[in-house]
Amino acid sequence: QISLPGNLFGEGIALWEDSIIQLTWQSRLGMVYNKENLTETGRFEYRTEGWGLTGDKRSLIMSDGSNILHILDPETFKETGRINVTKGGSPLNSLNELEYIREEIYANIWPTSRIAIISPQTGIVRAEIDLTSILPGSQGVGQSVDVANGIAYDGESDRIFVTGKLWPRLYEIRLAIPENS
Repeated sequence: QISLPGNLFGEGIALWEDSIIQLTWQSRLGMVYNKENLTETGRFEYRTEGWGLTGDKRSLIMSDGSNILHILDPETFKETGRINVTKGGSPLNSLNELEYIREEIYANIWPTSRIAIISPQTGIVRAEIDLTSILPGSQGVGQSVDVANGIAYDGESDRIFVTGKLWPRLYEIRLAIPENS
């Protein structure tokens, strides 16, 4: 575990090869750490807020709270492209935490209990996951909880996990896929 200075608010992180890449919310500063010992090995700047981060084996993908996902070169951290995310032909804003799962981008929609499943080629939301039924308050946990805000994927076992701000648990979810998909 490492602590950030008080003037930095840590946000999205992603594993990239032997590194952990971390964004800060409004400081426009990213840090690179060695994943084995958490020593800082580099820093980079970006032009937007930092909300979420994931990778697709070629590039890093960053959210900034808008409907735009920024494609970053994982070596230079320079923007190399953008994905404009739409749902029903309209921009879908407030894209937050990201995870790349089975060739698609999963994004928490802040401040909701929904996850958008986005085509990286077109930016079109092809489906949404509604996590309302697993919110801790809906199961009698009785704790104050906030929005869904965590997605993780175990590619080796093909498992998806979700959590949220102040949620007391991590949940494994399975998606029902219609036969005609």
